[in-house]
Amino acid sequence: MQPRIETLKEKKLIGKRLTMSLADNQTSKLWQSFMPRRKEIKNNLSTELFSIRVYPHSFDFINFNLNAEFAKWAAVEVSNFDIVPTEMETFILTGGLYAVFLYKGLNTDDKIFRYIYGTWLPASNYSLDNRPHFEILGEKYKNNDPASEEEIWIPVKPKQVRNTN
Repeated sequence: MQPRIETLKEKKLIGKRLTMSLADNQTSKLWQSFMPRRKEIKNNLSTELFSIRVYPHSFDFINFNLNAEFAKWAAVEVSNFDIVPTEMETFILTGGLYAVFLYKGLNTDDKIFRYIYGTWLPASNYSLDNRPHFEILGEKYKNNDPASEEEIWIPVKPKQVRNTN
């Protein structure tokens, strides 16, 4: 599975976030608190949902520490931050280079992430960049359905070429 490489422009998002770890995964709690209220966000740019993970710089993507914490967001893209519903927050998704994987399958299956971080990334001309990782859940996304489709966006930068002189 080869990704497309895309330069993302900065995006403004409004949503909710929780701090969690892989061992204490609270993704369903996050989405259950966000989805009933998403219609309160009036200046959406689309119907797409953003599932964002903001990892600390020290996060190890190969040897996962199941207790390492990160922030997870459920959000939508907006045109501005003029009106922010109560108990929601603003988030600026930094632009930059991303490897975009089209994924079809259950959102609980982590094989795709093992492939991305353990196989594709080490063999590619890219290294991981320290920016948010996210999925775009569009029209073809169906929660807990093996026919579900989403885009997985992984922040990358060109690998440094070592000078042998």
